[in-house]
Amino acid sequence: MILEHFDASAQSILANKHLAPQIEAAAKAIYTSFEEGGKLLICGNGGSAADAQHLSSELLNRYKRERRELPGIALTTDGSTLTSIGNDYDFREVFSKQVSALARAEDVLLVISTSGNSANILEAVKVAHDKSVRCIALNGKGGGELTPILRENDIDIIVDGDVTARIQEVHGLIIHCLCELIDSYILD
Repeated sequence: MILEHFDASAQSILANKHLAPQIEAAAKAIYTSFEEGGKLLICGNGGSAADAQHLSSELLNRYKRERRELPGIALTTDGSTLTSIGNDYDFREVFSKQVSALARAEDVLLVISTSGNSANILEAVKVAHDKSVRCIALNGKGGGELTPILRENDIDIIVDGDVTARIQEVHGLIIHCLCELIDSYILD
């Protein structure tokens, strides 16, 4: 079983190498936002929430090399905010209300979803668009409802496959690629 998991993961990663141009475009968009005084807002649910926090920590602290701190903010970490919005309004608004309060036109919103169908992710993108914020989607399973609402200037990185675990593993690799590229733009 373990060997099957390793093989399936490796096959999934190799099957998604075609995403390199979108990953590079996403890294350039995030870097440009940072250079223009913007920040990266990141959100997702469950394992994707953990991925949002992972990316935020790599940016705020460092990835591999020493560099300045970068403003990557996971919208998944404030339990009081998440539960008060979920309780007083609706869970579908836990990210969109934060985007409404925090996002500016020079920022980027990165949403992470293995299916593209999470209502709170869709609402966050809609509010980001209302605020002229560019969106990047780490997506899966064909893009779901998320792909059609993205705009021409947004970046949709759809991981091929139907198995959530394999999509999450590729999302993790993409996060590391983004960090590596952003660091290279700053340091090289």
